[in-house]
Amino acid sequence: MTQGLETKRTVRHLHSALIVDDHPLFCDALAMTLTGPVGIAEVESAGTLAAALARLSTGPLPDVILLDLNLPDVNGLDGVVRLRQAAPDTPIVVVSSLDEVRVVRAALKAGVNAFIPKHAPREEFREAFAVISRGEIHASRMVLESSAPTASDEAVKRLALLTKQQARILQLVCAGRMNKQIAYELSIAETTVKAHVTAIMRKLGVQTRMQAVLFAQGASFAVMAPEA
Repeated sequence: MTQGLETKRTVRHLHSALIVDDHPLFCDALAMTLTGPVGIAEVESAGTLAAALARLSTGPLPDVILLDLNLPDVNGLDGVVRLRQAAPDTPIVVVSSLDEVRVVRAALKAGVNAFIPKHAPREEFREAFAVISRGEIHASRMVLESSAPTASDEAVKRLALLTKQQARILQLVCAGRMNKQIAYELSIAETTVKAHVTAIMRKLGVQTRMQAVLFAQGASFAVMAPEA
């Protein structure tokens, strides 16, 4: 988890990208921007988070990941958290039509390197990737210091503490699976599942399984909920 705006400057050579977005026409347009003005040679796309995670687990990691927050199989910031766990050192750029400050702040807190609105001009995309390739801080991260932290920020921080396996188990718990079912599905011992669930509750700061479910659901949907 990035703390504030302090980050180690690392020059990156961006030759390949993975776009995670379920709108084919936008994917095509974004791919043209990446291979044109941005100068990225290889661009792949995935229409769901599951497809993106499968791609990341089977081959060399792309040099950068571009993520839409609205996907068919994920809610809220779950996509950011799980991609960050799958590719901890790969820059993630959120490209979304949800550009309210609270959405931007929450995504940045979850570990993305930049936030670019879908309606941004090509030059803004080019500049963002130039900043990332130089290992510098993108201007969107200044939003983190523009207002005080919120409860949803803290929730996202806690979820980001989970390991990849723990995040998967929490997802199954939220889907109503019992420990025995989770153990079967993940091919691990039931005692291992119990140990993970205990660790999950400790990291989230909750006392019961139901509280963990409510915590995860609240963190996922809070950033998307309209202002009261």
